[in-house]
Amino acid sequence: MGISFTVLSSGSTGNATVVTNGENTLLIDAGFSAKRIDELLKERDLVGSDIDGILITHEHSDHIKGLGPVARKYNLPIYANEKTWDAMNKSIGKIAEENRIVMDSGEAKDFGTLQVESFGISHDAADPVGYNFYDGEEKLSVATDLGYVSDKVKRAISDADVLVLEANHDIELLRMGRYPWNTKRRILGDMGHLSNEASGEAMSELLTGDTKRTYLAHLSRDHNMMDLAKMTVRDAMEERGCFYKETDFQLCDTYYDRPTPWDKVSKP
Repeated sequence: MGISFTVLSSGSTGNATVVTNGENTLLIDAGFSAKRIDELLKERDLVGSDIDGILITHEHSDHIKGLGPVARKYNLPIYANEKTWDAMNKSIGKIAEENRIVMDSGEAKDFGTLQVESFGISHDAADPVGYNFYDGEEKLSVATDLGYVSDKVKRAISDADVLVLEANHDIELLRMGRYPWNTKRRILGDMGHLSNEASGEAMSELLTGDTKRTYLAHLSRDHNMMDLAKMTVRDAMEERGCFYKETDFQLCDTYYDRPTPWDKVSKP
């Protein structure tokens, strides 16, 4: 069947994504109430019992808000590295010991024919990670909540067929926004969030014949808009000599309030 996925919802207020190859179905993060996650799953013809496990990127509330209730309701294993477990233990409540699974940063696990590999990223959390998913020759990469795209991250997500990449904020909108300066400085820093410009700069180095689509994710509702993000990313790529035809590569939307359509990660 190959890899299919839907970004159930993504933004500063909550994040969750489903990845499946028909044999195994995994939820990345659970940043909404259990009720809302059930609603989002239903919109993509899924129920909680279809999920085989939950992968956690880091312990911030917009990624784990509903983690405990969802895991308990459907008796789901949770995969996170040890530092993330330590950081989120008090927030998620009691989890059955058999469902507390440590997946070290940089470790790969097989879920049937679906292989999952984590990689470290730069963010102000205990030990944040992104994830690569492989099935045969197919590769999907998910990297959000990162202050900058390091060479290590570029190597990890290079050659992905489809990429889910953060484009959190427009720098000028953030600077003029209502947040206090210390919050703005955090977001703009190397342990904060990726700007539209930085996302485009990274894509100019990452875009090869392999990458067919990039979903721009984790947009700030206060300091970004999807049309602005796509325009800025495209301009940043072109400024660095990276031109593309939309028949060969596409920048795709994610939404803070609804899922993206199912997308199949497949080689041409």
